[in-house]
Amino acid sequence: MSTTSIPANYKSLLGLYDTQKAIGLIKTIFQEKLCLALHLKRVTAPLFVLHGSGFNDDLNGVERPVDFDVPCLDGRAEIVHSLAKWKRFALYKYGFRPGQGLVTDMNAVRRDEDVDNLHSIYVDQWDWERVITARQRTLPFLQDTVRDIVDAVCATSDELRWKFPALKRIHLTREVTFVTTQQLEDAYPALTPKERENEFAKAHGTICILQIGGKLHSGQKHDGRAPDYDDWTLNCDILFWHKPLQCALELSSMGIRVDADALRRQLDEAGCPERAELPFHKMLLDGTLPLTMGGGIGQSRLCMLLLGKAHVGEVQVSLWDDATLAACREAGVELL
Repeated sequence: MSTTSIPANYKSLLGLYDTQKAIGLIKTIFQEKLCLALHLKRVTAPLFVLHGSGFNDDLNGVERPVDFDVPCLDGRAEIVHSLAKWKRFALYKYGFRPGQGLVTDMNAVRRDEDVDNLHSIYVDQWDWERVITARQRTLPFLQDTVRDIVDAVCATSDELRWKFPALKRIHLTREVTFVTTQQLEDAYPALTPKERENEFAKAHGTICILQIGGKLHSGQKHDGRAPDYDDWTLNCDILFWHKPLQCALELSSMGIRVDADALRRQLDEAGCPERAELPFHKMLLDGTLPLTMGGGIGQSRLCMLLLGKAHVGEVQVSLWDDATLAACREAGVELL
């Protein structure tokens, strides 16, 4: 179902040709800055994994992966939702050491996504992962990494605005305001989680919401998280205030990954302790896999933010329902 709505009097700051040129520059510039900030090396990653391997990201636990049979393997494969677990295995396989990490282009199909201005069934993001030590599994280390990512975003925006003068009206808040999901619930008890995000981002510009996945004092969750990659006490979302849509735009979901204790605790809390028998989970529980942190950074989302776009279809090619096409056509929004 589409809930697309184009703001009144919206007009793209760049034409179609310059938009395509700017998208290419964003993807090149930002990846370079991210790699320098976090000490990452680019690697090649899979589009699909074997069903039952435990390597796919279960997201909120209800999304269905696109799967298909592979006769030569006498089994089925499924397109990844993200590479949250695969990246950790890759760091082990390639022998990365503490302080080193990887980044890759991740492309996915999320068939159950409800499309709107910010959501598409096609997902493209930078998936990154970094080996850390036990002493780095702390909130201050997580916050420092968030600041490094935000600096890379803002520095990319600075270069882009220099190359395209029409973008000079786009200004991002470099200082990050941190808040926990419980603090948001306490501050805005009558609002939904998304409404809380919007209110806080409108007031502060660039925000980082901490501790996502567990239940709040109300008994509700701020948002869902799979129990077997992020540690729910050491994870976060990075959001920027997006002026064209007057809403918080989530750019990244990230966190320090579960260790053996956190994995057992979260599998029990999520009611799926049987996952501990999957190959990936066994390697984590027996200490084979390294301690890591990582996340995904939306490529189309970043392009929307830095180019001031009102619809994700202005920066990526996907499939859209008739209502979305009609809304964009009426508003003069050109979808790729």
